[in-house]
Amino acid sequence: MKLNEHTKGIWYAAFSYLIWGFLPLYWKPLQSAGSVEILAHRILWSFLLMIAVMFLLKKKKSLIRDVKVLFSNRKQFLSVLTASLLISGNWVMYIWAVNTDHVVEASLGYYINPLVSVILGMLVLKEKLNSWQLVSFLLAACGVFLLTWQHGEFPWVAVSLALSFGLYGLVKKLGSFDSLTGLTFETMFVFPLAFFYLIFLQWNGEASFIAGGTSTTLLLWGAGLVTAVPLLCFAQGVKRISMTMIGFLQYIAPTIMLVLGVFLYQETFSQIHVISFALIWLALLIFTVSKTKWANYLINRKKQNSLSAKI
Repeated sequence: MKLNEHTKGIWYAAFSYLIWGFLPLYWKPLQSAGSVEILAHRILWSFLLMIAVMFLLKKKKSLIRDVKVLFSNRKQFLSVLTASLLISGNWVMYIWAVNTDHVVEASLGYYINPLVSVILGMLVLKEKLNSWQLVSFLLAACGVFLLTWQHGEFPWVAVSLALSFGLYGLVKKLGSFDSLTGLTFETMFVFPLAFFYLIFLQWNGEASFIAGGTSTTLLLWGAGLVTAVPLLCFAQGVKRISMTMIGFLQYIAPTIMLVLGVFLYQETFSQIHVISFALIWLALLIFTVSKTKWANYLINRKKQNSLSAKI
């Protein structure tokens, strides 16, 4: 059965969130390396991987053409630069949260993130919610509010993660480069900083790469792969579906992260978490139902009845 573009977009986005959800399992063994060094390796190996992919797919000519467009078009340049800074900031904050036992707070950030995406979709892209979707949005907002309130203080890590990735998704939505080229350019902008920082660490004998042992070296080397694959899938998905749909699919990753944080890493899970999760999953159920033909029929029927009453 051939999938339409919208369905493909949902599958691409969902797969990216599945990978992101399980990433704490990848970063935890790298605690000794430090967040900034891990970030530098993510950037370094992601960029080299993307260059290799572009050459293997024989996109050398299109890449050179797009480089010329990038540096001659101010809007495109600023868009890619902004995306590069946003995703780099998101990466280092997330790694730091995982490796300092803040997995639950990181999951809170990615629960807030869909609300940021929905709001950005409404304010910037003028996307509209029907009555069912509005109810689901309010329920999810209540769940996130309870999680934030239970946290007891301003969750700056969670808010930073939510804002940086929500804005990154918006910038990707507005960008014109394809997913491969876009990710290549995003890592290209910060590649020099990452490269020279790693050289500095090696020169001063402070690097975990090679000196940290075989497993650490392989995990740092593989950081490019686990970084690039979900981002490419996300970029494919965000081009095909609305920011609203992206916003609600994002609940996949924090749910997996929260389960890991509570059951594997023994972080706190209170009654407030139970109530909040119930509200969020009810919101997801309502949102899913709102996309069905039955729900659209009821909404259109209500509009017709309202119009008939006015006449």
